[in-house]
Amino acid sequence: MPMPKVSIVIPALNEERNIPYVFSRIPEGIHEVIMVDGQSVDRTVEVAHNLRPDVCVVSQTRKGKGNALACGFEAAKGDVIAMIDADGSADPAEIPRFVAALLDGADFAKGTRFIDDGGSDDITRLRRLGNGMLTGFFNVCYRRKYSDLCYGYNVFWRKFVPVLGLDVSSPSRANGGTLPGDGFEVETLIHLRVAKAGLRVTEVPSHEYSRIHGVSNLNACSDGVRVLRTILAGRDGWRRPAVAPFTLPLAAPSGPEEEWVR
Repeated sequence: MPMPKVSIVIPALNEERNIPYVFSRIPEGIHEVIMVDGQSVDRTVEVAHNLRPDVCVVSQTRKGKGNALACGFEAAKGDVIAMIDADGSADPAEIPRFVAALLDGADFAKGTRFIDDGGSDDITRLRRLGNGMLTGFFNVCYRRKYSDLCYGYNVFWRKFVPVLGLDVSSPSRANGGTLPGDGFEVETLIHLRVAKAGLRVTEVPSHEYSRIHGVSNLNACSDGVRVLRTILAGRDGWRRPAVAPFTLPLAAPSGPEEEWVR
């Protein structure tokens, strides 16, 4: 099978110091890089254009990581979409191993830090405990076997964007709050809808690095509550999918990660 065209979607808010590293790790042959700007007040957009004149910069319609991803997905033109954080925690050089999982038959390649060849330099003991509890609860509710629910490194066929049902057009709330799915709970919402659609998912080992510069906007307690509410809200009307929803984890390739197939 020929190599698919890959669109990388990168939500970014005041990441001018991290963008150079992230862009430097992007593999050769990527079809397009879409950076979704969350109204940065630093030089994030300027730096991105200087590094990659071909970068597509999209302004998000509301605020929050979830809304940024939705706007990026809508703008993507490739066969495959890869979700990458702008803080340097996710390594774009791992994209080929995710694409290999898709070429092997998966609809959705889900990153995980908690199987062989995965890992994290950033997760705290509290976040690991919370993630483990939420992952277990999600698996019980939606009959999955995930090892890592709250990890944002995912790669999937663009044709499944409608399945995710992410909203880009609704207006912001009058009180300035985020709509459901606009925050860090977006990964849970995506996996919930993937489960409901019965898509085939392969877990792919990934290593999470510490943020290079700046401070994360993630709040373990409040964002954990939003994830839990998302899991509970999605149970209404759910039925077991008719097809096998999960495949065995994909082992890390033995050759260079720049190889697009194993």
